[in-house]
Amino acid sequence: MGLVPAGSAERFVEVDGGRVRVLESTATPTTVWGRSPLLLIHGGGFDNAGISWFEVFGALGADRPVVAFDLPGFGATEGLAPLGGATEMAEFVVRIGRRLDVSRAVLMGVSMGGDVALNVALRHPSFVEALVLIAPGGLVPVFRNRFVQLSAWLAAQLPDRVMLPLARLANTRVESALEAMVHDSSGLPPQVVAEFVREARRPDAGLGYLRYNQASLGPWSMRNNLLPVVHRIATPTLFFHGQDDPLVDLRGSQRASARMPAAHLVQVPECGHWAQFEARDRFLAEVRGFLDHRARR
Repeated sequence: MGLVPAGSAERFVEVDGGRVRVLESTATPTTVWGRSPLLLIHGGGFDNAGISWFEVFGALGADRPVVAFDLPGFGATEGLAPLGGATEMAEFVVRIGRRLDVSRAVLMGVSMGGDVALNVALRHPSFVEALVLIAPGGLVPVFRNRFVQLSAWLAAQLPDRVMLPLARLANTRVESALEAMVHDSSGLPPQVVAEFVREARRPDAGLGYLRYNQASLGPWSMRNNLLPVVHRIATPTLFFHGQDDPLVDLRGSQRASARMPAAHLVQVPECGHWAQFEARDRFLAEVRGFLDHRARR
């Protein structure tokens, strides 16, 4: 069993011979149940639904139903092959959502999950009431620079028999990698750190994220760059991005929010990649204000 945030209950849903781990809110919202649920999409690397949303799941569940699940290749979902790129993950999100009787939702995604949420909005706009994107991926034409782009693409071409042992070797220092993701690691809950380390030390650790990178990286540019098409997303959108994010370029959120007709960007000072942890209170206040404004309209 994976990490279960306060205010949630874990169950498994049978899909195509495998099992998808689902987290659902247990609190009765103070507002009406008729509101669309929040559907949360975790990030990449060694992330899962319990890690990404550990600090905010219970608070979010006080206002409306909340659902999250581990994508194939991540967390405690088992028996299903990793999906690949963000478009494949987007189709899976809609499919599982409908399996859980969710016909329309507010999508909240972090990092890779933000890339997935944007693709859902592009491909299934009627499924999405609003978007909340935390340091979303999929919004840069090149990864850092041309040399780093080519190097990352070449590394992603290595076969699994080479890549996975190398990843296991690198994962012996996963605590240092985790500290590098955030502006101040001292505020991370110890349960989250322990779960992240446990995920990194599984035999197939990172396979889901490897497939995502293989689908996203081209030799000269990013294949998942949505900047040329984000103007098509008329869905109300809140971007929430740390100004000191070392992993996902803030300029992607800046450019995307400027091109989308109903988007708003919150830039958080002294905050790294996991903004929902590092600026939890600010994050919850911004989300509540954004969704309350939507409800009043």
